[in-house]
Amino acid sequence: MTETTALRQRRWSTIVWGAVPVGLLALALSVDHIPFTDVPLTVPYAAQGPGPTFNTLADIDGTPVVDIEGAATDETSGNLNMTTVAVRTNMTLAQALGRWIGSQDTLVPLQQVVPPDVSEEDYQKFNEAAFVASEAAATVAAMNYLGKPTTVVVHEVVADSAAQDVLAAGDVITAVDGVQVSQPGEVQDEVLAHAPGDDITLRIAREGQPRDVEVELGENPQSPGAAQLGILMTSEPAGGISVEYNLNDVGGPSAGMMFSLAVIDKLSPGALNGGNFVAGTGTISEDGTVGPIGGITHKIRGARDTGAELFLAPADNCAEASRVDSGDMVVASVATLDDAVAAMADFSEGRDVRVCG
Repeated sequence: MTETTALRQRRWSTIVWGAVPVGLLALALSVDHIPFTDVPLTVPYAAQGPGPTFNTLADIDGTPVVDIEGAATDETSGNLNMTTVAVRTNMTLAQALGRWIGSQDTLVPLQQVVPPDVSEEDYQKFNEAAFVASEAAATVAAMNYLGKPTTVVVHEVVADSAAQDVLAAGDVITAVDGVQVSQPGEVQDEVLAHAPGDDITLRIAREGQPRDVEVELGENPQSPGAAQLGILMTSEPAGGISVEYNLNDVGGPSAGMMFSLAVIDKLSPGALNGGNFVAGTGTISEDGTVGPIGGITHKIRGARDTGAELFLAPADNCAEASRVDSGDMVVASVATLDDAVAAMADFSEGRDVRVCG
């Protein structure tokens, strides 16, 4: 064999072996099911990107996003948009690479989106429960801001829980073991002061008729040793006022602050946002504390791209938020409901806004 022939063979071998990984990658990109089965071949990653935004002052399909009855509401203007993150799961390798290369989405391990050993159905239920709790906190925070009293209402009784066959949706809880309660958090505090197996007495009103009922508390499966009543609670203003939130396909607690601001805007004179396009995100506690959320960078991009002028960001998210190109949109740092109201007033009046950065 001549030296030239040997060199050619080595080059050909290099080309062949170099093409193997390329071919395997091409095969992986083209296959979306495990061979000879109907089982989809997916990657253990989720793609996160900007999701839709919703004006909490507007209607969806003719129904107000925040619907208040039993009280006169004031005219509103402009926008108070809640923001969301679009999450894509069950992606093939080709789809994941497409999101990574062709969009601003971020790829994160799937367990950061859906906890391991939890089905997507159970996680969906968890998100729905968090959303209901967020709605209740939003109502309480708004009523506290406006100086109006609230009541605790049973939204749903969890199947096979301690409260099953004792409480019903629509029941109003007014006291726990003789302690007056007017906010869901107060009921939770009284329950958590007990142990699983303890009996508690609830004072409730059902269809307007007061009664006392006893419940033997169960155990919280997510927190062994902690007592659980087994209900989802919401809050309604006292005096016949009711607040309903009509975004049932959105889960999680991150809309709380924007819901609260919408309630305040509708029940107080003037435009809380100064008629401007305001967007934002953040959890809300009954005392008006604004908490951090996930996906802040995507929510800022989504708000910027839909034309928002001012974005209300939780103070605890500011380090991450300040790294996003917000364009001409001002990103304000807010730690409380009062901060959010003040930021909108400052922006409307041309005063300096406390910004993230």
